[in-house]
Amino acid sequence: MPRFRRLSSAQPGRFPPVETGPRVLFNSIQFPLFLAIVFVLYWSARRAPLQAQNTIVLAASYVFYGWWDWRFLGLIAGSSLLDFFLGLQVHKQRAPTKRKALLAMSLLVNLGGLAIFKYLGFFVASTAELLTSLGLQPNLPTLHIILPVGISFYTFQTLSYTIDIYRRKIEPTRDIVGFLAFVSFFPQLVAGPIERAAALLPQFLVRRQFDVTKAKDGLRQILWGLFKKVVIADNLSGQVRAIFDGYASLDGVALTIGALFFALQIYCDFSGYSDIAIGTARLFGFNLTRNFAFPYFSRDIGEFWRRWHISLSSWFRDYVYIPLGGSRLSTASRIRNIVITFTVSGFWHGANWTFIVWGLLNGLYYIPLMLANKRPPDTVVAVGRLLPSLNELIAMMITFALTLIAWVFFRAESLTHAIQYLWRGVSHPWLGLDLSGYGPGLIACAILLALEWLQRDKQHALELSQVSVLPRWFTYISVALAIFVFGHLGATEFIYFQF
Repeated sequence: MPRFRRLSSAQPGRFPPVETGPRVLFNSIQFPLFLAIVFVLYWSARRAPLQAQNTIVLAASYVFYGWWDWRFLGLIAGSSLLDFFLGLQVHKQRAPTKRKALLAMSLLVNLGGLAIFKYLGFFVASTAELLTSLGLQPNLPTLHIILPVGISFYTFQTLSYTIDIYRRKIEPTRDIVGFLAFVSFFPQLVAGPIERAAALLPQFLVRRQFDVTKAKDGLRQILWGLFKKVVIADNLSGQVRAIFDGYASLDGVALTIGALFFALQIYCDFSGYSDIAIGTARLFGFNLTRNFAFPYFSRDIGEFWRRWHISLSSWFRDYVYIPLGGSRLSTASRIRNIVITFTVSGFWHGANWTFIVWGLLNGLYYIPLMLANKRPPDTVVAVGRLLPSLNELIAMMITFALTLIAWVFFRAESLTHAIQYLWRGVSHPWLGLDLSGYGPGLIACAILLALEWLQRDKQHALELSQVSVLPRWFTYISVALAIFVFGHLGATEFIYFQF
C-alpha cells in the first residue's frame, strides 16, 4: 500500500526526511511513462466527441491521485459532486436566503473537511497545552490523521467555483464530466496552481487542437521545472536540514547560508512543480495560470506577493481581503484586513504556529506600504538594462533579507526553534568556521539566479526563442545533462504536498 505522511498533533507541519514510495511523482521514473500513455490516448480521441477527451483526462487524473491512496478518491469525487450540484442550485435560486443557505452548505462541507483532516490535531494539541499551562491535567488523545495530498488546493478550487456562481460572476456548467476533469486535472491537482473556474473550466468545454509550438514550449518548461526540483532543491535539502538541525553550534554566516539555501530550496521545489504542471498542461492544449514570476527580484514585499504563489495570493485577495472590506475602509480597518488575510494564508500552509507567525510577519511587512499608499511595481526590474540601478539593488536586497527572516519561521519546527536560530545568528556572527562545504550550493544558487535574472521578462528561464540555434540547444542539453548527472530523480516529494 502507498505510504502517506502522518501529521500528528505532536509535530504538525514538520519538514520530514527524504521519502520514497510507489507514487507517480513528477520527478519519478514512472511519470514519463504515465504521461506518454495519457498523451497518446488523449490525442487519439481528438476527432471523437469532446466528452471522450474529458473522460480520458478524468480517468487519468483519478489514477494519478489514486496512486497515492485510493481511499481518498471518494473525498475528491464527493467534494466535486457537491459543488457541481450546489452550483446549479445556487444559480437556479432567486431567493437570497436560499442562495446563502446553499453557499453556506458548500463552505461548511468543504472547509469542515479541510479542518478535520488538516487542523484537528493542531487544535487538540493547542488546547492540551493551554489547559496544562493553567495547571490542569487534560487527557486528550494524540491524533494521527492522514492528510489527503492536495486537499488544500482542490478545496479552494471548488469553493471559488460556488462562490463565483453565488456572486453571479460565472454560470454553472451542466457538463459533469468536464467539471470533474476541471477539479481533478492531474498536472495541477496535487499542488496547484489553484485555478479559477472562469479561466480553466471553459477550456474543458471546447475541443482542443494539438499545437506543436505550445507543446514544444511545454516541454521546455517541464525541463526547467525538473532542473529546479531535482538539481537545485533536492541537493540543497540535505544541507538545509543539517544547518537547521545543528544551528546551536553554528555561527551567523552559516545560519544565513542556511536561510538562503532554504529560500532557494522552497522556491525551486514549488516553482519547479508549477513549471512542470504548466508545461504538462500545455501538452494537452490547456493554459494554466502562471504561479511564480521570479519573486526574488522583487523591490518590495507587495511586489514579492504579486510574484510568489500568485494563484494563492490572488485567491486570498479576492475571497478574504476584499470581502473584509479591502482598502475601502479606514486605516485601522485596512490594517486589520491585511493582518487577517496574511495570517490566514499562513494558517492555510499548515497546522503549526510557525506558519501563522510567518503569515503575520509578512502582513506586518506589508503595512508600511499600505500606509504610504505605495502600489507595488507592476513592471520587471531593470527593464532594458543588464544590471539594476543602485536603488533597485538596495530595494531587492532589503526585500530579500526580510523574506529570509520570515522563511526561518516557515522552516523551523517550532517558534522556539525559529527564535533561537535567529538569535544565534545575531549573537554569534562569526566564529571562523569552515564554510568550504557550502561552496557547491552557493555556486548552484548563483547560477540559478543568474539564469533567471537574464530571463526575468520571460515566462520561464528556458524561453529562448530569441537566442540563436547553437547556444539555445547547448543550454537545453546542458540542463538535461545536469538533471541526469546531479539530479535526485524520484528521491523526494515536493514540499507543498504536505500543504
